[in-house]
Amino acid sequence: MAHYATLILLLPLAGFLFVLLNGSRLSEAQVGAVATGAVGVSFVFSVLSFVVLLHQSAREVTVNLFSWISVGTLHVPAALLVDPLSVTMCLFVTGISTLIHLYSIGYMHGERDYRKFFLYLNLFVFSMLTLVLANNLVLTFVGWEGVGLCSYWLVSFYFDRDSAASAGKKAFIYNRVGDVGLLVAMFLIFSHTGTLTYLQVFAKSGTLSPLIATLTVLALLLAATGKSAQIPLFNWLPDAMEGPTPVSALIHAATMVTAGVYLLCRMAPVLALSVPGRTTIAIVGGVTAFVAATIATSQKDIKKVLAFSTVSQIGYMVLAVGAGAYSAAIFLMISHAFFKALLFLGSGSVIHSLNGEQDLRKMGGLQKYLPLTFPTFLIGWLTISGIPPFAGFWSKGEVLTNVFAYSKILWVLGVLTAMLTAYYMSRLFVLTFRGTERFREVTSGHDPHESPWVMTTPLVVLAVLSVLGGVLDLPWVHHNSLAGFLDPTFGFIPAVGHASGLAQTGLAAVDVVAAVVGLLAAFSIWRSTVESPRYEPSFLEHVWHWDDFYDETIGRPLTVASRFADDVIEPKVIDGAVTGIAVAVRRSAQGVRKVQSGFVRHYALATVLGLAVIVVYLVARVG
Repeated sequence: MAHYATLILLLPLAGFLFVLLNGSRLSEAQVGAVATGAVGVSFVFSVLSFVVLLHQSAREVTVNLFSWISVGTLHVPAALLVDPLSVTMCLFVTGISTLIHLYSIGYMHGERDYRKFFLYLNLFVFSMLTLVLANNLVLTFVGWEGVGLCSYWLVSFYFDRDSAASAGKKAFIYNRVGDVGLLVAMFLIFSHTGTLTYLQVFAKSGTLSPLIATLTVLALLLAATGKSAQIPLFNWLPDAMEGPTPVSALIHAATMVTAGVYLLCRMAPVLALSVPGRTTIAIVGGVTAFVAATIATSQKDIKKVLAFSTVSQIGYMVLAVGAGAYSAAIFLMISHAFFKALLFLGSGSVIHSLNGEQDLRKMGGLQKYLPLTFPTFLIGWLTISGIPPFAGFWSKGEVLTNVFAYSKILWVLGVLTAMLTAYYMSRLFVLTFRGTERFREVTSGHDPHESPWVMTTPLVVLAVLSVLGGVLDLPWVHHNSLAGFLDPTFGFIPAVGHASGLAQTGLAAVDVVAAVVGLLAAFSIWRSTVESPRYEPSFLEHVWHWDDFYDETIGRPLTVASRFADDVIEPKVIDGAVTGIAVAVRRSAQGVRKVQSGFVRHYALATVLGLAVIVVYLVARVG
């Protein structure tokens, strides 16, 4: 087990180092094969770790790598925690990342920085695996920062474009705000438990007062809102679409945005101590899911629709965490990895066929030109829309069932979000594959072409996983399901009440009705039109003017303050103080210089006078 876990982590790093040291001597095909193979073999060892863990009684194994930090009472080893949660994360992180690497071989063919791209991908996967395998918060923070750095590099991959450079900086800054939350949580935990190792923290978590527990949970939520793009730090993620499409798939499906949800699930024993904290988490998740879904209904860029869809789906996961349904959150995370990777890679295939075009208004009628992309994308569309028997129906339904038992208001918000999800994804599907052909100007009159096999093979695999993914946690196989496997991690945490069998059937029926209503509404509106201001209000297209609000309340005031500092504080206060001191010293020196005549007789006279003054003073004191 120890060797497997170590290899899971180190293989992507080995791929990174090999390409870094030998990349100039390798062809494109060799670079792609090495990078993809490294992550693929890591997936194999993840499967082996899963099999071993499944058949042994000890479900929590600590793998010590080496001594790391020892300062005063702080002792932090470089160690891995192999348990059901970390192994589950490793399985879908390495599995989906392998498919994205394979897809990238074809998508990035001919790019100037092809080798650099695969360097970043391997390092990204290594950082994410460090995050999920770490047995302590400090090592988790190293992986946390690693995925943030790699996302900056990959989002701004086309850095010669101002929009890409700005998007990279925006992602970097927003994530740094979230980092403050994680650091504060770490400080609070260490100051009250004396440790940052997960298992020790959980064992001592009962000593946390209600106030400290709530403050810690809120700090963890701030961290999650930054990394997982939740309100109020969600609007960096759509801009991240400036990176190549495989990057979008990697960030949205397998790494980065799932990190915040993972952190909350990992810290579940601490979350269980604070009812106000968990309520806040649930509200943030529910509101984010709904707001992002409304925004997605009016986006005209195919990737931005999917980006806001990710924000919404992550909101569902955060809502599940707030409701105490941790296994449901992980189930949705896994199925989301399947269908969202499929949708992003499918959109990349569409963009590839249209010479880089991403505007939905310039697509249409692509069904007959993309014989593999079309049916796989159709599966992804039905899955995310919540149509049975696809994976999305089961995973989203489990979240909503748990939320129904937790809060009826949040459940209604979740159902409305599900209806909007079916609507905006059906709109995207119709505008892309159905209707009239509007792409002739984009393709210079040529027919669009299907992508090469290295791009379509991952689509087929992901489509199969999207169809069968619900088997992981079907409601009638809970003994051997994902929830049963995760029970050693979450089983001791009090769960929300469960609805009866009849109630679950009724809730599932509501989910289906919501999906069908959204689907039919989209088809009735968009089958005969391309633009409709009535259904695409500017307010939603401009993201509820969220960026404008931040610009007016933060950006512009800081700009004014910076200019004032540059025009007044810097030259007149700081430089003025330095210059004033220099002038004062110079003038005093000029005055003192006058007593320095250079004549010995003057110095002798000054000495005699000085002695005379001293003698008079002493005589006066004696007298």
